[in-house]
Amino acid sequence: MEAIKRSVDEIVLNPQFADLLAIVKGARNGFTYGAKIRFPHALVMVFLFRSGTLREKLKIIVKATFQHARNLATFATIYKIAMLLLRTTSSDGKEAIPHTFLAGLLGGYMVFGRGIQSSVNQQIVIYVFARVVLALARMSVQKGGAIPRELRERVTNNAWPAFAALSWASVMWLYRWHPESIQPSLKSSMKYMYDISHLIELPLPRQWSMVVTHVSVPKSGQYADHHLRHRYVDSNHWDSFRTLLLQNK
Repeated sequence: MEAIKRSVDEIVLNPQFADLLAIVKGARNGFTYGAKIRFPHALVMVFLFRSGTLREKLKIIVKATFQHARNLATFATIYKIAMLLLRTTSSDGKEAIPHTFLAGLLGGYMVFGRGIQSSVNQQIVIYVFARVVLALARMSVQKGGAIPRELRERVTNNAWPAFAALSWASVMWLYRWHPESIQPSLKSSMKYMYDISHLIELPLPRQWSMVVTHVSVPKSGQYADHHLRHRYVDSNHWDSFRTLLLQNK
């Protein structure tokens, strides 16, 4: 075993194989990072907001984790292969400034740009896009740029408060008037905090059957027949100290 280990180490440490092994290492790290990021997120979101059996929930978590890990590993593989090909085919055999852009363009299209995209892919791309916009905004006000110093200082001091306020103003307006346009996981979170999440029917004594709450319910005789009260589990409804602060239902 020791001899096999030494032989393998000699191969992986051989400079001749460094470029190819870097592709393997990139794929491995992409898969590992994707699994570490997605698993806890999926675990929390599924158990908080998804209904179904334990088996169904675990299946969703494993599927989302594998998809995130696989896509990051695939992107890393395509990116590193493209960089290797661009570098080896250049006139001087060195990396040029456009190479990273072109390799990222190819990987982004192949992994995240084609076909019907899952919510996992959408979240990854939106995350990357947000970081790119913030980086470009910082670059635009760096010293030595075209913006005068006074204006640059004013933008630096006020850009983030304005950006944060407008972002929250926009998302609350969209959620109130165009909720169908919001990404599903964000909408679920906002429902939990600001609006109705689901309807629960609780049997009540007959003398309570005439209690009416300010909610809209389907017209059906079943509610009167079974003397049911309707309680919405959200941030605007509670019926005791327990459902106000301790738990929703």
